[in-house]
Amino acid sequence: MSTVLLTDRLELRPVTVEIVDAVLAGRRRRDIEELVGAEMPWAWPGRALLEQVFKASLEAIHADPGKRLWGDRLMVTKEKPHRVVGSVVFRGRPDAEGRCEIAYGVEETSQNKGYGTEALGAIVAWALEQPECRTIQATSAPWHKASARVLEKVGMKVSGKRTDPAAGEMLVYAITREP
Repeated sequence: MSTVLLTDRLELRPVTVEIVDAVLAGRRRRDIEELVGAEMPWAWPGRALLEQVFKASLEAIHADPGKRLWGDRLMVTKEKPHRVVGSVVFRGRPDAEGRCEIAYGVEETSQNKGYGTEALGAIVAWALEQPECRTIQATSAPWHKASARVLEKVGMKVSGKRTDPAAGEMLVYAITREP
């Protein structure tokens, strides 16, 4: 079971199978807020976003939540009322070489307040402390300067390029744990 990570302004709460199930089932916002223990943004998350983020099938998530939900956290404000302002997710547990991929999102009304940098920095530090994690990668569109700044602020550097079928050319950022 993942633990809550704390930063100056955020509680980074684990994403659970129950939360994923509730969102995908279209349960009422109030029910999801009760599971999360915080107010949810009106326009986020939705089924489309979760299906994009969780590339694994719901069956695969249920079969091995520790693999697919490894390290995934919701960004929840410490100040009351507690609000979900974003999330940081991995594309599953690190592979045999210790590589994993991370993505993050901050809901629109909470952008440009440093939440992404604060959360990503804490989760990258946590992940690199885990014995199975050696390298963390992230992708960003070349035109997305705000995303690039966040990735660079947490110590990630451009390590290559990749073509995404939906998004086109993407820059690959990476950070590796020191030996």
